[in-house]
Amino acid sequence: MSESRDPVEARSDGERDLYEVATWEPRSVLDKLSVFAYTTGVSALRLFVVVLALVILGAQVILGGLGTVTNPFVGTFTVLSAVPALGLAAYVWYADVTSSEPLELLVGTFLLGVLFAGFAGVVNTLVSVSLESLGLLFWGTQILYFFLIVGPVEETVKLLAVRLYAYRTSEFDAVVDGAVYGAMAGLGFATIENAIYIVGQTEGIADTFNLVVTGSGITAVRALAGPGHVIYSAFAGYYLGLAKFNRDRAGPIVVKGLLIATLVHATYNTLSSFLPGVIAGVTGIPWFVAFFGFIIVYDGIFGLLLIRKISRYRQAYHEATDEAPDGERADMTEFDG
Repeated sequence: MSESRDPVEARSDGERDLYEVATWEPRSVLDKLSVFAYTTGVSALRLFVVVLALVILGAQVILGGLGTVTNPFVGTFTVLSAVPALGLAAYVWYADVTSSEPLELLVGTFLLGVLFAGFAGVVNTLVSVSLESLGLLFWGTQILYFFLIVGPVEETVKLLAVRLYAYRTSEFDAVVDGAVYGAMAGLGFATIENAIYIVGQTEGIADTFNLVVTGSGITAVRALAGPGHVIYSAFAGYYLGLAKFNRDRAGPIVVKGLLIATLVHATYNTLSSFLPGVIAGVTGIPWFVAFFGFIIVYDGIFGLLLIRKISRYRQAYHEATDEAPDGERADMTEFDG
């Protein structure tokens, strides 16, 4: 990674003191106060974001009925709905050829993915309700809604879950780590989203048989939809990792990752809203079978592309470690495994 230097510093022999001429480090009381104010402000902002997310989650539990997820049946359905997404996230973790990521960081990123889903829920709901109240929610605007609101907002909050915690640690020491933590953020997002859908479909059903029948149906649908979140955010996370080790181009790299995740996500939302019905109408097969087939094909294509990207990294890792002299391998921080 390149780092720009002032011409004075670049031409200095290293003996001249260039403090506040071309370089800076905290020396005076004011310097140290500035460092303290900055670090405290950044920490306070991070804490505020987390607390706000907790407030939104609390409101969903108390006012939105999400608290019924504690019902044994609803809780079981939620866990089962997350199993396919968990399996995909586990594969991304397993495919990381570098050092294994600490469990506390994986769990922390998962929990932040759960928490930050609330931000997306608020924005999506406000925009959707506004469009509907104005009579503007029809097919054309629905597509724009997917591409301009749902996709960008959801992928941004999942990336924020990685950026706020895992990204800042020394354990995030390889590009591919971004995919691992992105997958965990996607898993957290998918889990809480599944819970909201399952609670919404089963709320008010007192009869156990009807609860099981209804819950099983929505659980199957959400289990199919969940892995997509892992794929989208793993792509965005990979580019966040690439940006960490290419700071001079970090902004465009992060944007590229978000654009990829958004386009794949929004295209899925658009196609899934009508294509299974078209397939079912043309072929005569049940809608659920058409929906299942569509997801398998769609997620399969982009899942394979994600695997291919990670495999290219694995190959580069092995080539780099095989070619590096033994004395240099210990210094390869990005390939420390």
